[in-house]
Amino acid sequence: MGEMAYRSFRPAPLPPALQMDEEMIQTLVQASRALAVLDTLSSSIPNMNLFVSMYIRKEALLSSQIEGTQATLEDVLDPMIEKNANQNVADVINYIRATEYALNRLHTLPLCNRLIRETHAILMEGVRGQEKNPGEFRTSQNWIGAAGSTLKTARYIPPCPGDMVEAMSDLEKYIHAEDPLDVLIQAALIHYQFETIHPFLDGNGRVGRLLITLFLMERGVLQTPALYISLYLKKNRTEYFDRMSEVRRKDNYEQWVKFFLRAVQSSAEEASATVQELSSLHVRSMAVIDGMGRAAKTAKALFSYLEQNPIIDIGKTAEALELSFSTVSGAVKRLEEKGILIQTNNVNRNRVFAYQEYLDILRKDT
Repeated sequence: MGEMAYRSFRPAPLPPALQMDEEMIQTLVQASRALAVLDTLSSSIPNMNLFVSMYIRKEALLSSQIEGTQATLEDVLDPMIEKNANQNVADVINYIRATEYALNRLHTLPLCNRLIRETHAILMEGVRGQEKNPGEFRTSQNWIGAAGSTLKTARYIPPCPGDMVEAMSDLEKYIHAEDPLDVLIQAALIHYQFETIHPFLDGNGRVGRLLITLFLMERGVLQTPALYISLYLKKNRTEYFDRMSEVRRKDNYEQWVKFFLRAVQSSAEEASATVQELSSLHVRSMAVIDGMGRAAKTAKALFSYLEQNPIIDIGKTAEALELSFSTVSGAVKRLEEKGILIQTNNVNRNRVFAYQEYLDILRKDT
């Protein structure tokens, strides 16, 4: 071994012996309450399914930004995305596809290592890191550190491949085990454990954050993936990584769990406020469209499309709605006159329009 020797970290199996002090109990109560409010809102708003695709896109964007991806919400919603997608945007698009795949797969497969690997394969398909065994747990050592770091200079060295396989098997068992700990505390432990095991050569952070949503949905704590926890983690990025490191250094799970619960509470409160804002905007816009007389029918079809695609061009929208170019053009003009749509580019051909108020609500903190 000599020069080649290194020490990797092997996490203890879950669950640890947690000390539930008053602060943790209070934080748990507040996080649970905030999540219950969000879930009630999500199931009571009739057009929630329209918002969910936007939530998935926003979470994908924020989670990718934590890993250094340079992309904006406008990039991700660009109607000409096939032509304009660069490597950064492709990363986010893959995250969206991976999320949608995993959510659908939960109907036919429990949350397990197979589902995690399948999701990872989609996340890494055709993008940076595609040469790093998409959909397969690693068979070589990885490490975390500054660009150009080596095993000698790494900040953290996850378990060696043999230990990693055993740790992932233990984690899978824990995900399905009966545990008296609250589901939110279990989610905190599962996310920490996955990040610590780092079972893939690339994409661990994004899969680990998606795991939070998948676990909460499988346990019935969330009915829709309306919680974008990556917003809080992005804002507190340094603390996020430092608190996980603190568990590895000192077995101090309590400080990590409290941080995670604050992240859930803040994320749930932000998401509830956003749901209410989007819902109010929907009602106001529909009231305007209802006043359009005979033109209201086409305007409603266009508006429904807008809530899933808030940046549009006329040609592609006409195709999607199976309406003529001139019919959609007329409906766009009417929504523009009412202030619902604005043209975002200064051209006469291939004009692009945005449902600006809707975008402004979603764009917050991205």
